[in-house]
Amino acid sequence: MRLQCPFRLTAVAGLFATSAAAAAQVPPQLLPSPLAAVVVVSGSRVEHTSFDFPAAIDVVDATRIRSGQIRVNASEALSAVPGLVARNRENYAQDLQISSRGFGARSAFGVRGVRLIADGIPASMPDGQGQAATFNLDMAERIEVLRGPFSAIYGNHSGGVIQLFTRDGAGRPSVELNLSGGGDGTRKLDVNAQGESGGVGYVIDTSRFETDGYRDHSAARRDQSFAKITVKPGESSRLTLTASALDQDDTLDPLGVTWDTFQRDPRAGEIDLSDTAEPKRTLAERYNTRKSTSHKQLGASFEQRFGDDRLRMVAYGGNRQVIQYQSFSRGFQAPASHSGGVIDFDRDFHGVDIHYTHVRHLGNGKLSATAGIDYSRSTDARRGYENFVGAQFGVIGTLRRDEEDVLTGVDPYLQVEWESGPWVLSAGLRRSRLTVEVNDFYLSNGDDSGAAEYRETTPVTGVLYKVSPVLNVYASAARGFETPTLNELFYSPSGAGFNFGLRPAGSKHAEVGVKAIVGSNTRVNGALFQVRTEDELVVDTSGGGRTSYRNASETLRRGVELSAETSFADGWSARMAVTALRATYETGFGTVAAGSSLPGIPRANLFAELAWNDKADRFGAALEGIASKKFYTEDTNTEIPAPGYGVLNARVQAKQSGGRWKFTEFVRLNNLLDRSYVGSVIVGDANKRYYEAAPARTWLAGVSAQYQF
Repeated sequence: MRLQCPFRLTAVAGLFATSAAAAAQVPPQLLPSPLAAVVVVSGSRVEHTSFDFPAAIDVVDATRIRSGQIRVNASEALSAVPGLVARNRENYAQDLQISSRGFGARSAFGVRGVRLIADGIPASMPDGQGQAATFNLDMAERIEVLRGPFSAIYGNHSGGVIQLFTRDGAGRPSVELNLSGGGDGTRKLDVNAQGESGGVGYVIDTSRFETDGYRDHSAARRDQSFAKITVKPGESSRLTLTASALDQDDTLDPLGVTWDTFQRDPRAGEIDLSDTAEPKRTLAERYNTRKSTSHKQLGASFEQRFGDDRLRMVAYGGNRQVIQYQSFSRGFQAPASHSGGVIDFDRDFHGVDIHYTHVRHLGNGKLSATAGIDYSRSTDARRGYENFVGAQFGVIGTLRRDEEDVLTGVDPYLQVEWESGPWVLSAGLRRSRLTVEVNDFYLSNGDDSGAAEYRETTPVTGVLYKVSPVLNVYASAARGFETPTLNELFYSPSGAGFNFGLRPAGSKHAEVGVKAIVGSNTRVNGALFQVRTEDELVVDTSGGGRTSYRNASETLRRGVELSAETSFADGWSARMAVTALRATYETGFGTVAAGSSLPGIPRANLFAELAWNDKADRFGAALEGIASKKFYTEDTNTEIPAPGYGVLNARVQAKQSGGRWKFTEFVRLNNLLDRSYVGSVIVGDANKRYYEAAPARTWLAGVSAQYQF
């Protein structure tokens, strides 16, 4: 099948060849450029330059995370990464939508299909569902984004991997105050302190974010705190302790709207036609849809080096409490197993990851071998209630669900790498096992207790060839594995209890790519990829916050990623990331015809930036462009898709210092041309309330002051 994209693969291949030819002309005595020296750990679990690893991997550094941003949503920093779509839904009750090469696009809330990790500790549960809101962006040092076959080494639900690394406390103690605000009542206060004393590094951060929300009924408040201690018990060992907390109380949920409502007023909610009040209220208002979340966790990692060898142990544990009020109509004729419109769960989770890396010389090269085991477990005490009492909606009513849900994952893995001369050969193997157990205590509608176990072995292999110090080419392949998440198992299409009939999706990934340094200031990365999936998990029905899933037939993803960054005279720099992706159902099912596009996935998206900083780094400014082609809302592709769009953003920043003080200021204008567009969709909503509007023109401004003792 030919890939129908804004540009054809032959054109992209021509760009690759041009980059390769330009790089190949560099004199052989030239040392590798500093642009090739970015160190990552994703993909291999040991330090490695991203330039010399056979995978598509990007690093978002602290400057990009902090510059001209309020640092509330990871989408602020991830928009410049090719292959990744990170959408701020303007709905803090449901978190971001993040997809990697199309994996995760179906998620109605939270992040699925993409593995989230913070400081080596999973931010995804054993079934693969995670919350990007737990990332602490204020203390972030960098974010690594891994796409493609090598994501499979992280096991279940690894269509991609996003790893956040926070800064270590170092140097003289300092304190910092950040104040920022903007349109729609947006405001944030952040206070942090860091330093090192007696060989102990420490970081402490606390913040409060509040917004009235762009959309009706979308106000939110988020309190976040973080602490990190690093200590070196010996010359070759290191211990890191982290603690974090996230609290969101009564975060309002604006829900999705129909196309007619979006066209009438992008801010408006959907009117509840069954409401007897005059004027009629929206569904969100009538049911007071909202969500409260409390998430707390502790983590510890210990690393011991034995020469070139290394032992690393990570342990973590925490608790997550959620109560969510959904928008089910009182007139809804619920089946006997209906769990009501209020979800209430209390989750305890913990896990351990231990691995050992052995390095030795083999033949004319160096062999690194890593063996480890990853164990994780979560236990939910879950209840469901009706969301009305008498004529009052949005309150806890009759108990309709009471159960314990237990997830257990045990994954041993092995990864090896051999480097000799211009060749780097990598391979890995992971054996994943996920067990789901349900103990039903609400027996008036029958016993829905049950269990399911999913097992899969996922191999990965890659090869990289160093054509010259500034030109590498690579190829990689893997098998992927994606089990249903607990939330995807909750509802059967018929309403008859858990959907234990869902099968895991299996995929085959292949990728070829090029990494080149052109001249002294330009880096170009390109990748062609293909993914074939069987038993793809897709939305069956969705409405009022309740979604059921089914297995579809074969799907095919074919695409290209191209990114480039450069700097030139007088402080100017430019960056571009473009992705073209065709994701289709290769075999029809039900009313879905073969060749239909997977919903929520644009066929192309683009990020471009032109920036300037003065030589003394006192002033800076940038213009950003973000564009996307249309994306469908459901599998048949017959409903109105979210139209394509293009927006411009601008930012300016300034820095001053004097004595022990440092000050920074920024102003940002988003959607300069005041475009009206759909930012995200709720895939497969049964009531056709698919659309979630993005903000019109809006502003943000911030100031910070840092004092070093």
